[in-house]
Amino acid sequence: MKMGFIQKNTKGLPRGGQTSRSSIMTIAILSFLVLIFGFFLIQGTQLFCKNPANSGIQKAVLTDNETSSDFGSDNEASSDFGSLGVPWCRSRHGSTVKWTRDDLLYALKEFVPIYHTRPIKNNMFGMGFDHSFGLWFVTRWLQPELMIESGAFKGHSTWVLRQAMPDKPIISITPRHPEKYLKKGPAYVDPNGRYYSGKQFVDFGSFQWKSVMKEYGISDQSKVLVFFDDHQNELKRLKQALKAGFRHLVFEDNYDTGTGDHYSLRQICDQFHIKGGGHSCYEDNDEARIRAKRKQFWEKALDIKELCGPGDTWWGVRGQMRDNFNHSFEIISHAEHFENSKFVESVLDMYWELPPVAGPSLTHQTRYDPARSSEPVIPNHQKDLFRKLGLSSLNRTVFNGYTQMAYVQISA
Repeated sequence: MKMGFIQKNTKGLPRGGQTSRSSIMTIAILSFLVLIFGFFLIQGTQLFCKNPANSGIQKAVLTDNETSSDFGSDNEASSDFGSLGVPWCRSRHGSTVKWTRDDLLYALKEFVPIYHTRPIKNNMFGMGFDHSFGLWFVTRWLQPELMIESGAFKGHSTWVLRQAMPDKPIISITPRHPEKYLKKGPAYVDPNGRYYSGKQFVDFGSFQWKSVMKEYGISDQSKVLVFFDDHQNELKRLKQALKAGFRHLVFEDNYDTGTGDHYSLRQICDQFHIKGGGHSCYEDNDEARIRAKRKQFWEKALDIKELCGPGDTWWGVRGQMRDNFNHSFEIISHAEHFENSKFVESVLDMYWELPPVAGPSLTHQTRYDPARSSEPVIPNHQKDLFRKLGLSSLNRTVFNGYTQMAYVQISA
């Protein structure tokens, strides 16, 4: 339409020098309009075709001189969250958590100063910042009357629970009392906590929980939060918690398929019928090629040969249902693996995986693969927000412990 308008108004122009000048002017105007048209065409394409999962973040990484060298020449490797699938467990009624990204951001502002006061600065082999924040946030949101933790290590998780709920009782079930670690370095022993450790240790599944609830005056077990960081088969723990009547559970090490020392909810729900789930062990397909490439960047990334065991067994860990710090395992068929997921779905009222706090271009983490993770709370391109919240003041090693911590709500 614009080009026709110009043609119509250039008819009948005088010949000679004036015509020449008019022709030049016409060409200039046409060129300008073509450029404008092209510009809006490109912008419109970006507006309607842009993939929020990677496009904006990728652009930020490519223009970020400070982080462009962290991932070699392939900056896309740090931004394509979920490109290899994020198989979330399906709840039976489709319920989701009530909190939002804004709630997480607001809570981060409060938690960062708290985290700086932690007694165990170097919690190697224990929870890092992401999961510490996740446990604190869920606990604060639920406001439980009683907190139970199975697996305490040096006591960092106990400290996190105490920061969330200063006046509520904590039961800590752990084979070795945290005070034993004080001889070698920092540890935390809660002065008001109740410990079942050493000679008093009782496994979570062996407790007489009705008697314990009566002792604490709790008649409604939906007021109890159970935190598992004991590296036990999570299907086993889920069944034990369900039998005891507990509804709110947090699993710290929710390992991805092919990794970890125990059967996790993430592994259980990695199924073909779930979005982002299921795998092929064929070595010449897109997944195999992508995995081989990503292994160059992320320590926990697996290639197809590592993911798959004999007979193309990819579920669990190469067809194994692992348990007890990898001290025991059971080989299961795919049919058994599928039945396990059906059981979990039948009792699951809600499932939520903690997203990474921030993108790897900000945290400089090099362990978990973003392609198997949800979008972070703070994307790579929001460097100013990362700094504003005080996260840039933390040592980068505290961001290396992310393993898809999960909050679940269950009922019979």
